Amino acid sequence: MADDDAQGFQAGQSGLIVRVPEAEPAVRAWRDQLDPSARAGVPAHVTVLFPFLDASRIDEGVCAAIGEVLGRHQSFEARFNHCGRFPGVLYLGPEPDTGFRRLTEAIVERWPENPPFDGQFDDVVPHLTIAQGQDETVVEKAESDLLTGLPVVAQVSSVDLLVHDGTRWRQRASFPLG
Repeated sequence: MADDDAQGFQAGQSGLIVRVPEAEPAVRAWRDQLDPSARAGVPAHVTVLFPFLDASRIDEGVCAAIGEVLGRHQSFEARFNHCGRFPGVLYLGPEPDTGFRRLTEAIVERWPENPPFDGQFDDVVPHLTIAQGQDETVVEKAESDLLTGLPVVAQVSSVDLLVHDGTRWRQRASFPLG
């Protein structure tokens, strides 16, 4: 979700994310300062699908379908051991990233009308955003600091559904992996 313009978040938007609480000690201060989505309530995460359905369309049936799709995937371990860059973005990259890619592919296969990031990118690279739209000097300082705290090893065992209420992102549901 982090790659959207934070000022453009709207009430009713939703997204599916994998929380990475193991990364919070290393990234929280930088994300709070440099990533608008963190200030809007989004924890350290890797996006599975954003944008997802409008909140008005998410009912018990949709939640059951999400749970069914995700429940077919086993939990997995990911190591965040390097920083990477997209234009205007600093992130931590997971290795392997296959588990994240499979989760995204499965959700998109079930809801093809919702391509990741509205279809803006040919290859959606799993990542944990640290900074967006910041001065290069600040980003370099953040990257240098982050590298001293890597690797971060995370156990991925669930996917959370977040919904924007017009002010902040809030967790609506959590779906365990198999």
